[in-house]
Amino acid sequence: MNPLAKLDQKFVWHPFTQMRDWARSEPIVITAGKGAILRDAKGREYLDANSSIWTNLHGHQNAKINSAIQRQLKKIAHSSALGLANEPASILAQRLVQSANDGSRMTNGVIKPKQNSATDNRHFQKVFYSDDGSTALEVALKLAYQFTLRTGDTRAKQKSARAAKPRFLSLDGAYHGDTIGAVSLGHIDLFHKAYGGMLFPTDKVMSPYCYRCPFNRAKPERADARNYRQCHWECVGLVAKKFSAQKKKGNPFAAFIFEPLMQGAAGMIPQPIGWLKQVTDIARAHGALLIADEVMTGFGRTGTAKAESGKRKAEILFASHHENVQPDFLCLAKGLTGGYLPMAATLTTQKIFDAFLGEYKEFKTFFHGHSYTGNQLGSAAALASLEILQTQKSIQARTQLEKSLQEELSSLWSLPNVGDIRQVGLVAGIELVKNWRTREPFALRERAGIRVCEAMAKRGVLTRPIGSVIALLPPYCTTPVQLQKMISALREAVIDTFQT
Repeated sequence: MNPLAKLDQKFVWHPFTQMRDWARSEPIVITAGKGAILRDAKGREYLDANSSIWTNLHGHQNAKINSAIQRQLKKIAHSSALGLANEPASILAQRLVQSANDGSRMTNGVIKPKQNSATDNRHFQKVFYSDDGSTALEVALKLAYQFTLRTGDTRAKQKSARAAKPRFLSLDGAYHGDTIGAVSLGHIDLFHKAYGGMLFPTDKVMSPYCYRCPFNRAKPERADARNYRQCHWECVGLVAKKFSAQKKKGNPFAAFIFEPLMQGAAGMIPQPIGWLKQVTDIARAHGALLIADEVMTGFGRTGTAKAESGKRKAEILFASHHENVQPDFLCLAKGLTGGYLPMAATLTTQKIFDAFLGEYKEFKTFFHGHSYTGNQLGSAAALASLEILQTQKSIQARTQLEKSLQEELSSLWSLPNVGDIRQVGLVAGIELVKNWRTREPFALRERAGIRVCEAMAKRGVLTRPIGSVIALLPPYCTTPVQLQKMISALREAVIDTFQT
């Protein structure tokens, strides 16, 4: 066994991993990477088919991001954001706000004129930095909680503190991170049940899982279930019913939390076109704030769309804006730095910000922070990543990669153990079943997804399953030949695992 593998097994405790299983075989030890390729301690090469858990947008060792970090290192690596500002974090905040607001004003390829930010309550103005996706959601949750307490209606304020406590609504199968607040918003028993005694109660509503929706009357076909579903938007009706029921209790939901277009850890569950706009309109009508978890879906991952306004070009980088939804909180992480450094950001509005303004003695400050908030190295990497994303070369490459991914994935429909293939932009989930005609699922204990991914690794392709769903999120630099190898390895792995 490689010496590094021995050290790992002796000292490292891995996330979401049964360590008894981990100790039974020699782990792959990654030592280098270039583009979409990873190299291990034994010199073997692998394709990074999930962008190192959905983070590495432009591939490894990207020259532009490397240079940005090196330039910043010659100045300073980190200084505190408590009582101090810094150059790259200030510039990055401006760029993030600009990108998010441009996307929110784009309709049918046209950027609408700017509104007066003083009267546009949904215009992003502020950025709060943190460390990862969990903390980005934790920030939004705490801000929404405090904002609701400070601005709630008189009737709610007159009730007891317990009755008036703000409540939150998220989707069934939701996963928003591992901090206590984020876990409280989650609804995956496998991950969250063990911590039940530590959590505060939240509510959930049906996720639009077309492939396994009880309201979908369509028989299985060899196509994405969203495209042949037969229903009457019952899932939207349930959202409306949930909001109405909570309102009757005299304590309307403070916020609705969602991953736009695609629920990641739920099993790559895509939302049918129009669902997001309908349910967020319902939430707005009931006075709820919108918290968009774009930790996975942000920065072009869910597809490209661009427009030109005057001499300025803009692109939709965030999933919410594909359905013209502008949240009150936009939570970003993972791809923020191009997958280089841990960093997160929570964007919000002037209206939210103003609720925390006051004299020092009022103690209305947002009492929350992190040692590495606004870290200079992370900010420098994020600025370089944003610049790459907004080039025509990158936009064209991602557009072509999205098309190629769709074409390559279509070859998997011939496999009887492929039940559904779900793609949104450059995110794909392939659900494995015992028989596509019956949709019969594999039990989790059968390790169907793990076995297929192990077989893919032997063929030089690395990804990680979500139960019986194989996730594919290729880096944006992936070549046509590399993409073909990813899909070919998946096809062969499925055949070898279930048909031999």
